[in-house]
This record gives sequence, structure tokens and C-alpha cells, in this order.
Amino acid sequence: MTLAGAILELADDHLVLGHRVSEWCGHAPMLEEDLAMPNMALDLIGTARTLYEYAAELEGKGQSEDDMAYLRGEREYRNCLLVERPNGDFAHTMLRQLFFAAFMEPYWQAALNSEDKVVRGVAGKAVKEMAYHIRHAGEWVIRLGDGTEESARRMQDAVSALAIYTDELFEGNAVSELPDRAAIRSDWTATVSHIFAEAGLELPETKFPQTGGRSGKHGEGLGHMLAEMQSVYRAHPGASW
Repeated sequence: MTLAGAILELADDHLVLGHRVSEWCGHAPMLEEDLAMPNMALDLIGTARTLYEYAAELEGKGQSEDDMAYLRGEREYRNCLLVERPNGDFAHTMLRQLFFAAFMEPYWQAALNSEDKVVRGVAGKAVKEMAYHIRHAGEWVIRLGDGTEESARRMQDAVSALAIYTDELFEGNAVSELPDRAAIRSDWTATVSHIFAEAGLELPETKFPQTGGRSGKHGEGLGHMLAEMQSVYRAHPGASW
């Protein structure tokens, strides 16, 4: 794995999840969330932009951040499967956000010590954003898990549906400039377990984890998402404001 490849994986994770979260704009269950969700999406997409720009620079093929985001097909994307999962109901969205942020916060914390100045710069901003995402999503997981019978059922359904995708977060990339993903598991487990304890939930053992996103093996949902996300740029290649 090259540094460019590892940076591209991170960029894809953030862009795909950012787009998924942005789909809640105008559809969130309350006005406060209709403001919070787009802001979290912008955090993720902002990180993705910097990472795409850096990946393009490292590859040295004259591509821009827009080319990296909009001119690759689904099989060329290297995001983990968790982030491309459809929003589902609000319980699924908040749990997906918690799972991802609980991994990325300690990841970026470790990246603050990277030998690479661009990685350190991204980490300095992203670690604060991920801490907020953990707090925001975690509060909702607790509120729904420890709420009504209906909200608890929906949150438990989300756990059952999404836990099988979490192992892929820890698949390693042997790049000295970036943290070891496998080493983040204990921090992730501690964060999720603490929130689950308050929510009355249990983190299930995953016997058959779902992986493949890092090698371009995605569900059909990503293709539909990219078709919508990339349509304008592909219709007007090279256009700018």
C-alpha cells in the first residue's frame, strides 16, 4: 500500500459518508437536526477535499480533487462498506455515525504524531470534529436506545444491521505516515461500549463480518449514490464556478 492509496481510502470514506449524511438535509426529524446534519456532512466533505487534493498530488497524474471524486466508478472507490450503507431510519444513521466517528477520533489523534505535515494538518482539524460527532451521535443512540419500546427496537435493529460492517474499519494499511488501524480497535470498543451501556444495548460478536470495500467490492447502493453525486460534473467536465 502506498501513501497515496491509503490517503485515497480515507478520502473515499469521508466523501461517501458525507454525502449520505447530507441526504438528511430537509428531511431530519426536527429543525435542530436539519441544521446539525448538513454541518456534520460539511465536516466530512471538507476533510475529503483536502485528502483528495493530497492524493492527487502524490499520484502526480495531473488530477484535481474534483477528478478524484467525480470521475471514478464504484469499483475504483476504496471506502469501507459501513459508510455507504443507506441512511435507513434515524437510528441507523446515528449509529453509523457513531461507529465511524468512534474510530476516526482516536485515528486522527494518533495521526497528530505523523511524520507527514499534511496528515498532521488534517488531523489537527478533524480530531475536534470527530469528537463532536461522537458526542452528537452518542447522545442520540442513548436517547433512542433508552427511550420508548419503539425507539429501543429501532436502535437494536440498527445494531444488528450495522455491526457486521465494523470489522473493516480495522483492516490495516502498512504505511508509516499513518496510524495502524488495527491498533485503534481498543479505543473504538471502549467508546462504543460506554455509550451502549447507557443506551441499554450490547455490542454483538460478529461471526461473519462483511468486508470488500477496500478492494472495490461494493453494494449496489454505492453505484446509485455515485450516479446522482457525479451527474453534474460528468455532464459538464472541467466546469468551475
